[in-house]
Order: sequence, then C-alpha cells, then structure tokens
Amino acid sequence: MQTLLFPGQGNTDIGYIINILYMAMFLVLVFWGEKIQTMIRLRDIEYALERLRLMRDESVKFTKEKLKKYGKEEINRFLDNYLEFVTIPPVDMDPAGVVWKLDHIVKTAEDRVRSEIRQIIPDLDENQVLNIMNLFEASYALNYYYKVVRHYYILSKKTSSYILIIQLQAILPQVMMEAEAYLGALQAFSSGQPIGDGAGALVAARLMRGGEIFDIERDNVYTVKNIQGRRVFFMKAKGPGGAVGTPGDALMKLSEKESFKMIFMVDAGLKLEGEKTGSIAEGVGAIIGGIGTEKYKIEEVATKKAIPLYGMIIKMSLKEAITPMTRDVLNGVEEAHQLLLKRIVEKSSEGDTVMVIGVGNTMGIAQ
Repeated sequence: MQTLLFPGQGNTDIGYIINILYMAMFLVLVFWGEKIQTMIRLRDIEYALERLRLMRDESVKFTKEKLKKYGKEEINRFLDNYLEFVTIPPVDMDPAGVVWKLDHIVKTAEDRVRSEIRQIIPDLDENQVLNIMNLFEASYALNYYYKVVRHYYILSKKTSSYILIIQLQAILPQVMMEAEAYLGALQAFSSGQPIGDGAGALVAARLMRGGEIFDIERDNVYTVKNIQGRRVFFMKAKGPGGAVGTPGDALMKLSEKESFKMIFMVDAGLKLEGEKTGSIAEGVGAIIGGIGTEKYKIEEVATKKAIPLYGMIIKMSLKEAITPMTRDVLNGVEEAHQLLLKRIVEKSSEGDTVMVIGVGNTMGIAQ
C-alpha cells in the first residue's frame, strides 16, 4: 500500500517518518504560525530598540563631553532635564488665533532654554548658545525616538497585538534612518559646520556680500542691493550660530514700510528616493518648513497685499540636511544662486522692490 502524500514511494519506515514530519510542520504552522512570526518580529524590534538606546546614550555622552570644557556640572544636569522637556500645544477646538498661540508657546520655550544656558555659562556668546541648543535638540530627538518605539514595543507585547507588531516593524527602517541622521549631525552641531539645511541661507548670504547688514526682529538680518535697476531685499537668519530666525515676523515688519512687488524664497527640501541631491525645483507658495507659524505669516502678508510668492527648493535627503554640507548640495546652492538672479530680472521690472528670503539653519553661515 502506498502513502497518500508520497505515491510510489512504498510503505517504508523513512516514508512514514517524512509524512509525519510534514504533517507536524503543517499543524505547527496552522496553530502556532502566527506566534512564531510574532516572536521573530519582536526579536527584530528588540534589536532596533537596543540600537536606538545606544544611539541615544552615545549622543548624550558626546554632548556632555563637548560641554566639559566649560567646567559646569549644571549644564549636564540641565541636559538630563531637557531630554524630558515638553512643549504643550494650544487648544485647537476653536481654531481662530491658534497660530499666534502656538507661535507664543514655541518662542517662550526657546527663550527659556536660551536663558537657562546663559545663566549656567554666562561667558557664551549668542552663536555658541544656539549651537549648544542644536546639540541638545539632536539628543532630544534620539531620546524621543527611543521612548516612542519602546512604548509601542511594550504595548504590543502586553496586548499580544499582531497587527501592532507588524505596523511597528514596518516603520522601523525609516525611524532608524532618521535616528542615524541625527547621530551623524552631532559632529556638525558641535563644531559649528554648515549643514545641508542651510542651503537656502547660503544662497542669500552669497547675494548679501558687500551690502550693509541690518538686524530685524528675532535672529534675522537683511540688506538692500540694486540688481539691474531693481531694489532687492535679501534676508536670512543671523549667523554663524545655528539659528533659523523668524522670517515671517521680519517680513511683516518690512512690509509695513515697503511695497514689495514679489517675494522669492529659497530653502532646502527633502528629495524623493531616486532624485539627485542638489537638483532644483521651482514653484509658487511659501517654501518653508517648521511648525507652520512662519509660513502662515508669510502667506498672510502675500495674500493681503496680493504679492506673488515664488520659490526654489534645493533637494537633499534628511541625512544630508542635518549633517555637514556635501559637495552636491553646494553645487545646488551655486545653481540656485545663478537661477535666482535670472528669475528676479525676468519676473520684475526696473524700479520694483523685491524680497528674497533665504530659509534654513545658518550654522556656520555668516552674513
């Protein structure tokens, strides 16, 4: 008599053993397959979680080592407290005025951190304070990634939720990629090197050379130059500290006494996979990232005064945006610089007043 699973094999001992093994494997997969997959997925998540913890600890250790030269133990304690610092967003049940509430809360949080760093190390200049804040923010981001992944890992184990485990494992590659980028940014932040996110600010800085620099609003500077008969305002965050400024506030103030015919904005932007780093994309609208408050202010000015908004994006990855500026990004800056001058002449007439805003972190980029 022949077996059903292996016809023609014969009624041998080895045939029975193979059949039994196959049946056992089938039953295991039917009844315990999901549990086995869960164990494998949890093991992968545990590995990623441990890697995140090590990156968090490495960033905190690196920051504390860099601050040793100031000889202040208080700054280390402040960093430990800062990792758990929270900024509570305003209530948005009634959305009217929520932008200004959020703007106030964010500025209050930033002022508090700045003032406490100055109190602990009073000898620091403004640029050093800003660079230390950038270091703190990188450590904060890594700590946040670690805590969130740990939360969902523990929750998925407690609830034995297979769907939650799958979702967590699915987003882990992107989370790890972003965490690696922040870890790589520490060296740039500690030494004050220009980073990719400063591409837009660097374009403005190159065009500001030779002009008289004026301070305006919070961490912003501008100059006025003549470009083929056009009166052009060039504005960026004040460097070389790691500031992003408040271009919306500055534009609102300048627009009260100037009649701008158009506004150009240049900023770094995240590329899609497969796109070339440093390539330029032109468009319309307020080209600026962040929480949206500055974008709102710029759009308000442009809308109320019917000012066309043009912009350019210098494309790069997240890692390239927060690590030292690469040659490809620098090539994109040069291309945007030349293209911007061309567009100013093309889209405006002689005698027009034009605003150019270079958006981005000005670490290592002076005026």
